[in-house]
Amino acid sequence: MNPEHPRSPGQPVIPQPIRSDGAGNIDLGPRDVMRDRENPDMFVPPVTDNGLIPNLKFSFSDAHMQLNHGGWSREVTVRELPVATTLAGVNMSLTPGGVRELHWHQQAEWSYMLLGSARITAVDQNGRNFIADVGPGDLWYFPPGIPHSIQGLAEGCEFLLVFDDGGFSDLNTLSISDWFAHTPREVLSANFGVPESAFAYLPKEQVYIYQDQVPGPIASQRIESPYGEIPLSFKHRLMAQPPLKTPGGSVRIVDSSNFPVSRNIAAALVEIEPGAMRELHWHPNNDEWQYYLSGQGRMTVFGGNGDARTFNVRAGDVGYVPFAQGHYVQNTGTETLWFLEMFKSDRFADVSLNQWMALTPHELVSSNLHAGPELMNALRKVKWPVVKYPEQQEQGQGKKKE
Repeated sequence: MNPEHPRSPGQPVIPQPIRSDGAGNIDLGPRDVMRDRENPDMFVPPVTDNGLIPNLKFSFSDAHMQLNHGGWSREVTVRELPVATTLAGVNMSLTPGGVRELHWHQQAEWSYMLLGSARITAVDQNGRNFIADVGPGDLWYFPPGIPHSIQGLAEGCEFLLVFDDGGFSDLNTLSISDWFAHTPREVLSANFGVPESAFAYLPKEQVYIYQDQVPGPIASQRIESPYGEIPLSFKHRLMAQPPLKTPGGSVRIVDSSNFPVSRNIAAALVEIEPGAMRELHWHPNNDEWQYYLSGQGRMTVFGGNGDARTFNVRAGDVGYVPFAQGHYVQNTGTETLWFLEMFKSDRFADVSLNQWMALTPHELVSSNLHAGPELMNALRKVKWPVVKYPEQQEQGQGKKKE
């Protein structure tokens, strides 16, 4: 436990960097007590933490806010979290009618709707078009190079964008206003077959986000393309997808197997009830980029060679786990912990420590860990991504779980 001492009578106790085994000392110097309270397992690490694991957490609350008429955005990239090389994230909000202008990226764009609703549009390289309204729990995915737009509907919206390049910045995209502003008027005139005067009021720089009117019903904005609609939908209703439920929570997995257009990014939406945890596991395909939606928890990442480090996480945080490193996420709060696991991959994949042990000759596992029947008989052959057990496990039953 982390000893706490009052600063003076009548004031709240203050956490101190002293572990229950006596290691550490009182901190009387300048400090951010609020931050120490939010990170108890970073302030007083478990005795099992060791080595040189780099920082694997960054909060969107510490990111720069880009404010525009029509909305705001903030991002977490390798500039904020240097270890996160595979993916970058943008948290964006649009007012009712607010528009993320017509644009495209060199990277794939994957999005999760947090609040409100929005209208998305796109046109592919074959002239096939797409328009859809998205609400809380819905996803969209635009492949690299596909032009698109996002507009807030009547209640506005907030969403998470994820891109398959850790060095990506949403402020450095290919925007229609920026291209027009940097193309000679005579070239625009020749391209569109209209006089130069038609471009008299073009924006002088990238618009990025701007305020517009709330659009009418989706049917009023549909445009029929002679080439038809896109064959693979850019939208997926993740919360309408039946979850895999286990004692302690649930998991919804989305990748190219059930959202075919999403070829560059795979994800899982994880629910962890109070007292439960995302089991000890690792991922054999790529690094894991996390976004915490609600609740609070802690995660220890094991990097091999005696390296391990514990991080406290809460809503609005980004977490990161390098390729194949072992880890868990434990709910340490009183409300349900929800978070997204995301990967630069076409498929979601994880390896369960429990399942690996259960499907390996038990004599070998027992001799390796000096483990007795109590542990060996509790191993499960079927993977439970989220686990929760009674506070006192039933003893002596010796019944192996299948």
